[in-house]
Amino acid sequence: MKLNTISIIGSGGMAAAIGGLAAKAGYAVEVMSRDATKAQALARQLGAGATAEPFGATPAGDLVIMAVPYAIVLDVVKQYGKRLAGRLLVDITNPIDSTFEGFVTPDGSFGAREIVRIAPADAVVVKAFNTQFSHVLAAGPVGGHPLDVFLAGDDAPAKASVSAFIERLGLRPLDVGPLPMAQTLEHFALLSLGLLAHSVKHSRFSLGVSLLG
Repeated sequence: MKLNTISIIGSGGMAAAIGGLAAKAGYAVEVMSRDATKAQALARQLGAGATAEPFGATPAGDLVIMAVPYAIVLDVVKQYGKRLAGRLLVDITNPIDSTFEGFVTPDGSFGAREIVRIAPADAVVVKAFNTQFSHVLAAGPVGGHPLDVFLAGDDAPAKASVSAFIERLGLRPLDVGPLPMAQTLEHFALLSLGLLAHSVKHSRFSLGVSLLG
């Protein structure tokens, strides 16, 4: 799948971070948000011809970034319904509870699986971008080293497309396996919050992999 246009549903920090990198990389970016004013403001901020489209409209991009909190992502997927048919959905959410010690998903399930459950049957879900803080992602490489973006999914061509997208943003994609591994990535995000609260004490850090030898 060759991607030239990406659609971002959401207008918060992660939408701005991913959208900013995508615009700089030459992608046509469209932003959709329940708050039309915020969508328009983000499109102006991104520049490079980025547009704000009505919330609920059929995405122009084959790749759709679900850049909304987990608390509303299932409602958003339901609202879009068949308009997401045939799309590659990138789930960046973390279904972490308000105590930052557990998850809000049903026992035995995880966020990405819940999205798959209600998305159109021919939509493909890939988990990615959920383990980086938005401001760290927006800042890009540190010391010449690209940030790591972990991804998980069951569809090999879809993961290849997401990996190519990540690389074009100047980041390093690391495939961790099939979609059930998304649950591990959601725990990885919880680990970041634990470090933030108990050890590092700030969010200016990135979790990644150091290859030795």
